[in-house]
Amino acid sequence: MSVPRTQSPTPARTFTQRFSATRRGARLARLLAAHQLTEWGHPHGTEAHDTVVLVVAELAANAVLHGRVPGRDFALSLSHDESRGVIRVEASDTHPDCPAPAVAAADEEHGRGLTLVDALAARWGVTGRTGPGKTVWAECATVTDEPRSTRMPPGKEAVSAPPRGCPRPTPVHSLVSVPDTDV
Repeated sequence: MSVPRTQSPTPARTFTQRFSATRRGARLARLLAAHQLTEWGHPHGTEAHDTVVLVVAELAANAVLHGRVPGRDFALSLSHDESRGVIRVEASDTHPDCPAPAVAAADEEHGRGLTLVDALAARWGVTGRTGPGKTVWAECATVTDEPRSTRMPPGKEAVSAPPRGCPRPTPVHSLVSVPDTDV
């Protein structure tokens, strides 16, 4: 008598790398994420690729600019779960302060990173991590057959608890203008 084998769900593909907490490290994180997305079948110019690369750029820039602790790196992790149609981006740093979306004035050059992440990601949040610091994560949809507004889950709120002392991210839904950055 043979026992039927059940096929396990498609495992998530992953990419994890540590980077120096410098502008160059943030740029390299963005470039390697773009390369990995192409390897996973989401080439440059597709909505999934461009969305994830922008989210990676913003989270890596925040890890470098606001999460930097001298002598410490930051880590970037990507996981592609094809069965859910999601790419999860995680940026981990060792700084204890939690990020919070801000409303930047129209003439300010900074302060829109988490607003962009909130606008682009299906959901995002902050979690604790082993050791000091936190992980800021975002999940981006890879399905591009429908208009963006029908693909995104309602609420766009964090589903995991933030580290102790950190408030839950509050979604910000007003974008002004976004300056082009080199990070």
